[in-house]
Amino acid sequence: MPREIITLQVGQCGNQVGTEFWKQLCAEHGINPEGFLEDFATSGSSAGGDRKDVFFYQADDEHYIPRALLLDLEPRVINTITSSSYKNLYNPENIYVSPEGGGAGNNWASGYSKAEKVHEEIMDMIDREADGSDSLEGFMLCHSIAGGTGSGMGSYLLEKLNDRYPKKLIQTYSVFPNQEFSSDVVVQPYNSLLTLKRLTLNADAVVVLDNAALNRIAVDRLHIKQPTFAQTNSLVSTVMAASTTTLRYPGYMNNDLIGLLASLVPTPRCHFLMTGYTPLTLDRQTQSVRKTSVLDVMRRLLQTQNIMVSTSTRKGKYISILNIIQGEVDPTQVHNSLQRIRERKLASFIEWGPSSIQVRNLSFLFIFIYFCFSLSLSLTSSLVVSFSSFTMRLLLLPSPPLFL
Repeated sequence: MPREIITLQVGQCGNQVGTEFWKQLCAEHGINPEGFLEDFATSGSSAGGDRKDVFFYQADDEHYIPRALLLDLEPRVINTITSSSYKNLYNPENIYVSPEGGGAGNNWASGYSKAEKVHEEIMDMIDREADGSDSLEGFMLCHSIAGGTGSGMGSYLLEKLNDRYPKKLIQTYSVFPNQEFSSDVVVQPYNSLLTLKRLTLNADAVVVLDNAALNRIAVDRLHIKQPTFAQTNSLVSTVMAASTTTLRYPGYMNNDLIGLLASLVPTPRCHFLMTGYTPLTLDRQTQSVRKTSVLDVMRRLLQTQNIMVSTSTRKGKYISILNIIQGEVDPTQVHNSLQRIRERKLASFIEWGPSSIQVRNLSFLFIFIYFCFSLSLSLTSSLVVSFSSFTMRLLLLPSPPLFL
C-alpha cells in the first residue's frame, strides 16, 4: 500500500519550484503534460515498477493528477502555470489565489494574517486531499523563507498542519535567501527568523536550499554567467525529485518517509538537512557520457562545491549521511568506497554517534541513465554558520521597530 504525500506549494518561489518538480516527476514516470501515461511507460519492463500513487492519483478518465495544492496571494505565478502546457495536469479545485490579489508585500506578518483569514478554505482543500488518500503519510511544503507569502502563509500552514494532523510527518524544502548581497527586502531578516522558529517547532525535516549556493553552482559549475530563476529552480527540482526516488521506487530500505527520516534525524529538533548532488546539470537526461567510479561519485558528494548550502563541510562534523545513487552499481564497489572514505577520513563524524554513510542504490528508472546520478542528504553542524548570518543581519537593522 502506498504511503501518500500531499505537496503544498506556497508563494512565488514555492509554486515555481513545485512546477519544475512535477515536470521532473512526470518525465521519470512517463506521464505526459495532459496526465496520461506514455506508451513506453505502459509496456515492457517499465510497467508497474514504480509507485506513482505516492504523489499522484488517477481521475475518472484514468489520467494522473498530482496530490498538490497551489497557494498564493497574488495571481501572476499561478496564471503562468494555468496557461502553460501542464495546465490540465493539476486539479483546479486545489488552486487558491487571494481575491484581493495584492500579495503579502514581502512582509511575514501580512502573509501570516492573510492566511489566518482564509485558513478554513485552505484547510478544506487539504482535508479533501487527505480524505482521498488510502494511507496518508505526511505533507511536503515548498516555499521561501525570505518573502511574505512563502514565509508568512507557510508558517501559518505549518502550525495548522501540526495541530490538525499531529501524527503526520511534515517535510519542507525551504529556499534560504542569499546572504552575500544586500536585498531590496529590508525586513528579510525578520521574515527569515520568524519562519525559522516555525520550521524548528512544527516541521519534522527541513531540506535547506541556499540561493547563494545555487547561484554559485550555476556560475562556477555550470558556467552560466547570469543564471535565471528558471535555471536555479531546475536545480532545486532536481534535488527534490532525487530525494523522493526511494519513496517512488520500492526497494529494501527507505521505502517511506518515516524510514527515510529516521535514518537521518537523531533528535526531533535537529532536523535541518543539507543536500549535495552530482553530476550537476540542468538536464538529468543529458546525453553526455563520462567515466566515473563509485568512489569518485561518493567523494564528490562530500565536496563543498557540490553542496547546496553556503557553508564549508570541513568546518563542522557530520551526524548522519544518506547517499542515493541512481544507476547500475556493484555492491562490492560501494563497500570498498565506504572503506576508502573511512580510511582517508574524508567525512568527519561526531564522536558519540556511528560514523557510517548509508547508501541506497536505485537502478530502475524510466529515464535513460548513462552514468550515476547521486544525491546526498546529510545532517551536519556546519549549518550553524549559515543560520548565524540571519542574526547578524538582524542586528544591523535600525533598533527602533520601524517595520512592525
